[in-house]
Amino acid sequence: MALKILVCVKQVPDTETKVKISADGKSLDEGEVSFILNPYCEFAVEEALKVKEQLGGEVCLLTVGPESAASALRSGLAMGADTAVHLTAAGDRIADAGAVAALLAEEIRAQAPDLVFMGKKSVDADMAAVPAMTAALLDLPLVTAVSSAEYRSDGAELGRDTEDGREILDISFPCVLTTDKGLNSPRYATLKGIMQAKKKPIETKEVQYSGMKTAVEGMSYPPAAAPGRIIGSGSDAVPELIRLLRDEAKVLE
Repeated sequence: MALKILVCVKQVPDTETKVKISADGKSLDEGEVSFILNPYCEFAVEEALKVKEQLGGEVCLLTVGPESAASALRSGLAMGADTAVHLTAAGDRIADAGAVAALLAEEIRAQAPDLVFMGKKSVDADMAAVPAMTAALLDLPLVTAVSSAEYRSDGAELGRDTEDGREILDISFPCVLTTDKGLNSPRYATLKGIMQAKKKPIETKEVQYSGMKTAVEGMSYPPAAAPGRIIGSGSDAVPELIRLLRDEAKVLE
């Protein structure tokens, strides 16, 4: 039986872009920011495509975001996904993980996929909260930070690294999995894939955010790093270096 696979993705600022805070002090000046498909979501898309190639089926992408977030969907479609759904609403980018999870859960419930992939976290918010919230709302089992996997038609054997060692888990479909570095190497979109992606369907659905409990009150740049200093050279500098490490840096006792 061919699987129905859904991948939740997110558009994020390119980590190599120098960001600028908007005049309101609560958001980024998007005119000076390059946006990309979240790197952890790339692992999720790649893994979904691997499952499709092994077991057959269809890969659908899902995102919540403004109109510009469609570019993240096009990136996933260019990699080889079949279709996409864009949940969009007027206004700024939403910062409330619970509201995003509720919207994702509603759409996932309607589609009833066999398998849901998400990135372990997004590189902008860095909370790793949406996958757990979404799985809880769907009452589906969740395995996070998957770094190895063997799939079969009704489930998978998964590996994940923890502080205490390595866990091996067996899970049945349907379920939600989040992908970590090391699970795979995302394929590059070919020119043919990019051209085909322009013709693949993206279904846009207008939604209303509700129940938001988190809001951005302000953004600020990190403090400038203190300048370095030279304390001497050769062995004569060692006593002073030890003193500074002990008394100022507090890394020695």
